[in-house]
Amino acid sequence: MKNKYFPNEDIEKDDLFFVCYMIERVARHIHQRNRYVVNAIGKNELYHLLSVANVLHAENPLKVEDDWIRKYDLKPGDFDITDVDKDLAERIPTPLEMGNVYKRLIVDTLNTSEDYADGIIRVYNNELCDVIDNYNCSAFYEPSYVIARAYQNGGF
Repeated sequence: MKNKYFPNEDIEKDDLFFVCYMIERVARHIHQRNRYVVNAIGKNELYHLLSVANVLHAENPLKVEDDWIRKYDLKPGDFDITDVDKDLAERIPTPLEMGNVYKRLIVDTLNTSEDYADGIIRVYNNELCDVIDNYNCSAFYEPSYVIARAYQNGGF
């Protein structure tokens, strides 16, 4: 996938990782599911964010969160992903860890007719994300090939 602003540059996997990380941060901050953030941003803006990710990663993540919330008019919800049963979930994965889980799932399931923006929309809107984002189970800890196979098979 080529950078929107610098057509000679490729958008790298690290750029995809950064966008997935920020989607997770923003969703947690506003108590929404990741798919809400992805769908509110939309494909064209995701392409923009992927293209500027190599610059945005140097910004303070709190500022980037606030900028996204304001720019995309993201509204607070009532979904708290960190509200887990402490007997089942000893540790909640960080936004960085979950950004990496989603980056790998997008890369592992990307088809030749898709770019990263398409992959983000496709993956985050799949019902498997409800399982991955349920920290009372261990789906997010599975190796990336297991998660990709579950995605392709329609569940774990």
